[in-house]
Amino acid sequence: MKVDLNADMGEGFGDWTMGDDAALLEVVTSVNIACGAHAGDWDVMARTMALAQDRGVGIGAHPGFPDLQGFGRRRMSMPLDSLANLIIWQFGAARGVAAAQGATVRHFKLHGALSNMTCEDADMARAAYEAALRVDPEVILLVLAGTVQEAVARDLGANWAGEIFADRGYNDDATLVTRGQPGAMVHDPAEAAARMVDFVRRGAIVANSGKVVPAACDSICLHGDGPTALAIARAVRAALEAEGVTLAPMSARRG
Repeated sequence: MKVDLNADMGEGFGDWTMGDDAALLEVVTSVNIACGAHAGDWDVMARTMALAQDRGVGIGAHPGFPDLQGFGRRRMSMPLDSLANLIIWQFGAARGVAAAQGATVRHFKLHGALSNMTCEDADMARAAYEAALRVDPEVILLVLAGTVQEAVARDLGANWAGEIFADRGYNDDATLVTRGQPGAMVHDPAEAAARMVDFVRRGAIVANSGKVVPAACDSICLHGDGPTALAIARAVRAALEAEGVTLAPMSARRG
């Protein structure tokens, strides 16, 4: 059995840093790098991509809403054609910076509120994913497993991989419990590790209610911005390796 470990990175800005990207890069097998809208800037993006390339870690673009103050976690409304241009602008920047490092952007993952909204709204998900595929038809769409995102990626016949979260609680429809609500976050590394071993074994998400939702567990997200992020990442990796799971950059499914 093989699984990818991914983390969001490159979310600092100028001299301000968020998370310990260098340490996380020693644990994960793929990274989702902020594209300058919700977080990050050109220098942070370049440094993070260079570090990932040096360590053989798969590189992904991580576009979000243009919301630096809210870290992309506030919902926004915009016309779908404008959303498509927002995606193209961020994805294009990521590909350009990667090329300058001698690297390739392998996957594409939506961030924050933009991701949450596209888990609910098929038209919005289609606009975002079609825009990304116009830039790179072969990119792997990293989708929230079992949601509208996955259904749209399948319908588009795109390369995709299913993602589950080590540090987040789940609703019965495979969407994430809203931050700030009871059960939204998992802070204990041992609990997160046990959950991920169970999810991968089952090939399913276990919602907070106990409902089991079959899902493609191709990649596990380890958020990089929390106080226990590194400890959770190390615990999840150690637990999976102890179960004989091979850790490697994500592979694509198709359609």
